[in-house]
Amino acid sequence: MPVKKFIVGCFDDEKTLFPAVKNTRKNGYRIQDVYTPFPVHGLDKALGLRDTSLHTAGFIYGITGTTTALSFMSWVFTKDWPLNIGGKPLLPLPAFIPIIFELTVLCAAVGMVLTFCYLCQLAPFVKKDHFHLRATDDLFVMPIEVTAKTNVEEVKAFLHNAGAVEVFEKEAETGWWLGRYDKERKIFEKETVTA
Repeated sequence: MPVKKFIVGCFDDEKTLFPAVKNTRKNGYRIQDVYTPFPVHGLDKALGLRDTSLHTAGFIYGITGTTTALSFMSWVFTKDWPLNIGGKPLLPLPAFIPIIFELTVLCAAVGMVLTFCYLCQLAPFVKKDHFHLRATDDLFVMPIEVTAKTNVEEVKAFLHNAGAVEVFEKEAETGWWLGRYDKERKIFEKETVTA
């Protein structure tokens, strides 16, 4: 996985974070993400993120559950094991409604949870770099990716002027890897071998 360099700005209030995010995007800097200790309304729009399509996935999973339940019960009661119980029809659709509903909800719920975990790269065995440990406590952390055109000192000054209480450089992997948080992650740099 590639190791990238970031300039990390830490804010102690969401009222200073919003203008900083908007001005950072306006100046053309690339924000990796914003890590907050609690959900912040409107931050996704300030970052320019598109709406999630998780609800569409939930609908597809629900329709899959409905179709599976209806198809299986229809096949069982008409083809595989037809029973004549007191002259009732072989395909009693009103009797199928509770089972269809339950399988619809089950497939939609499980499918959406698994999709959410996949998209957010969440799992017990998945490990990602933390830009600042206080992001889960009381700081709003905004890492800006350093590219070839980025002037590091200019970005640091920009973040200080935007109200950041702490600004520092950090090298981090952008993806995820298998590992545990109780073991320290070391980023290996290229070693030069002298003969």
